[in-house]
Amino acid sequence: MGALASRDLKARCADGLDHCNETWAARKRDLTVESSSRWAGSVTKATHDQWALSRRGQGAYLDSLDAGIRMLCHRLSLPLGEKGGRRQPGGYRSRHEWFVKTRRLHVLEERRAAVAADRDKGVVRVVRGGRKLLNTRHNLDAADLTEAQWREKWESARWFLAADGESGKRLGNETIRVTPDGEVSIKLPAPLAALANAKNGRYVLAAKVTFPHRGAEWADRIEGNRAVAYRIHLDVDRGRWYLDASWTRPVVKTMPLATARAAGMVGVDTNADHFACWQLEVHGNPVGEPRRFFYDLTGTATHRDAQIRHAISRLLHWAKRCGVRAIGLENLDFTAETTREKHGRRKRFRQLISGIPTGRLRSRLVSMAAELDMVIVAVDPAYTSQWGAQYWQKPLATSTRKTTRHDGAAVAIGRRALGHPIRRRTAPPHDDRSDRRGHRTVQAATGDRGREETRRPVTDRALDARSRAGTTRTRATSRASTTVRDARSDQTWVQDPLLLTQLERSHPAGRHQTR
Repeated sequence: MGALASRDLKARCADGLDHCNETWAARKRDLTVESSSRWAGSVTKATHDQWALSRRGQGAYLDSLDAGIRMLCHRLSLPLGEKGGRRQPGGYRSRHEWFVKTRRLHVLEERRAAVAADRDKGVVRVVRGGRKLLNTRHNLDAADLTEAQWREKWESARWFLAADGESGKRLGNETIRVTPDGEVSIKLPAPLAALANAKNGRYVLAAKVTFPHRGAEWADRIEGNRAVAYRIHLDVDRGRWYLDASWTRPVVKTMPLATARAAGMVGVDTNADHFACWQLEVHGNPVGEPRRFFYDLTGTATHRDAQIRHAISRLLHWAKRCGVRAIGLENLDFTAETTREKHGRRKRFRQLISGIPTGRLRSRLVSMAAELDMVIVAVDPAYTSQWGAQYWQKPLATSTRKTTRHDGAAVAIGRRALGHPIRRRTAPPHDDRSDRRGHRTVQAATGDRGREETRRPVTDRALDARSRAGTTRTRATSRASTTVRDARSDQTWVQDPLLLTQLERSHPAGRHQTR
């Protein structure tokens, strides 16, 4: 089946953009002659998915090249030594660096032209078994592998033993069937029908399988004869065979924002190695202690994906125990930030933002949250880390709790998801100068008038005059000075000879008769 899958992928890549239903049917008929109609359908479906994945990867690579070219053109247009801002970098520091970057620009433009030409023609580059494993063949010593070990990995990666589910068929799959007690049977292709050890040309495996993860949900599906897809593969390192079951989940239902906010929110700050989380009540106040869920994104793609799923599972179950129904998350996108043309010398920073699993995290978190009847509220990531560290890190720290800037960012994200301002209520102004700190926007509600204006001083007579515009004055304007220094000399101070307490004793019922 692996040989048939390789040949079908070659035919699909040759069709390119000329693919249509007729070419698909022709390929399926050719595979049916050598195997069976069900196996042919599984092979062509896998081929289409692999071609589409390569096509999407080609588009993403083209976008990264465009981002690099734009950044190079911007920096080359600036004078040498020009300082940059927060959003855009400055010019290059030396004439030599400027010259090297011009050569880099020509290289990227040539690459983009080649990729764009392939995309217009529908040409994709696909390696069954993986390009990384293919290149390992030329570096066996560095990979600590012998040729026989590499050959075993290569052949197992190119095998094909998978079948899509069929609704209405017995146990949800006619090609690879798994009974409730774990018995696995395979419908053999026509050339291998003589090897069948059961009825109707089926081969029953000696070992049985179990599904410790979502086993009850799998059992419900096969009992209702709903579609379940299976894939059998060999793990060469462990020397074990595995059977994976998968099925399509229903469309994720949306929830009104007011309903999601009714029980509070859990703010989540995504970092390169952990999730920083904090529960917030409905008014935006942090509740309890901050939580951190760590993961390790080194190693193989399978290991990284497992780490993300494990961290998300712990996060969702903790949020469920807190009693909230929504999780606030930043809508991160580092497509233009990960290019090395913007942060050329800051290699560690580039590795940091490249290591944050933004795309995979969103897809995993949304699908896994739907299983627990929870929703994800995506917010704007602008200034969440900066304001979180400025307004929430220090006030939330205690003698027994040390908070980080990531914990403050989690509070900021949660408050923004709840619709509250991120910045805390500022301290009262100083007594000597009430306007020293300027206007205090965060103390006003969102709908208040004049929220973005400067705060009116208490002694603002000009504003009082503007408010009385168009009215008739009832008395003349006083020319008395407003300061003690300019007070008139004919005025004298008179002090009452009796203290206030003595007056109160003599007239206990007429306190306000004295002035």
